[in-house]
Amino acid sequence: MQEKVNYGGWSNCIRLSNKEFELIVTTDIGPRIIRLGFINKQNFFYLSTEDSGKTGGDEWRIYGGHRLWLAPEAIPRSYYPDNHPVEYSYNGHTLKLTQAREITTGIVKEMAITLSADKNEVTIVHRLINQSASSIELSIWALSALVAGGRAIIPQEPFGEGNDYLLPSRPLALWQYTKMNDPRWMWGENYIQAKQEPAFTSEQKIGILNKLGWAAYYLNKEILIKQFAFDPNAVYPDYSCNNEIYINGSFLEIETLGPLTNLPSGGVIEHTERWFLANVDTDESEESINTNILPLVNSFISQCDI
Repeated sequence: MQEKVNYGGWSNCIRLSNKEFELIVTTDIGPRIIRLGFINKQNFFYLSTEDSGKTGGDEWRIYGGHRLWLAPEAIPRSYYPDNHPVEYSYNGHTLKLTQAREITTGIVKEMAITLSADKNEVTIVHRLINQSASSIELSIWALSALVAGGRAIIPQEPFGEGNDYLLPSRPLALWQYTKMNDPRWMWGENYIQAKQEPAFTSEQKIGILNKLGWAAYYLNKEILIKQFAFDPNAVYPDYSCNNEIYINGSFLEIETLGPLTNLPSGGVIEHTERWFLANVDTDESEESINTNILPLVNSFISQCDI
């Protein structure tokens, strides 16, 4: 089902829904997805009350929700404002949102959103089109700003020791402001967990090469699972990271990145995420995650083809 709605202060939003699940996107700004959740239940996405309903101008605003950026991060390149209306079309299955060509980079950003008719699943294809006169080295960077109070869950490579495991299995990138002893991080054997706690206002960020291709956010007995591709032959930005977690006092971001690409003039690249939402009860222990969440992840990933 597709309909026009007023949401978050923007009057020209589009709501996609099935019997249980809904998401809402803006067309007055964007491309942005500003609501994701079960019908009449919590919104997984953080929305900035300060930016609610705002449009226009040259200042970049956080807004919240799910957005599309260019990596590696740089000012002003990554912070091109998405303050103006987007073009959109709907073919009965997929909603496509297209931002106007960026003046500074010549890049056109697109999101193509396909909601399952009968499952709590959605596919987001992120697309960058180079309409500049020269090639540009970049990565697609998909960022979801998630509402406060939840916990991100990132899988680690399976444990191994002995002569069969002489080489490192994954990089861990730390930002200048990252403190590994910050209590919001939980460094486990099977998972890295990151808690969003509004009482802690400082910024934190890590990046990893996530070969297992999923990350999750647990919030009030509901879980959002994101699935994304890993290419063993690709080079990723930020010391080879395809998955990053950012935390501040207002929200937590689960970010995924595509390979670094020298995108020629006229070239197009894509990066796909698949999202799954479920009801589940778990605690912070790895035993509980293995029992209650991992089966959901494995069932979802077995149906994905990216």
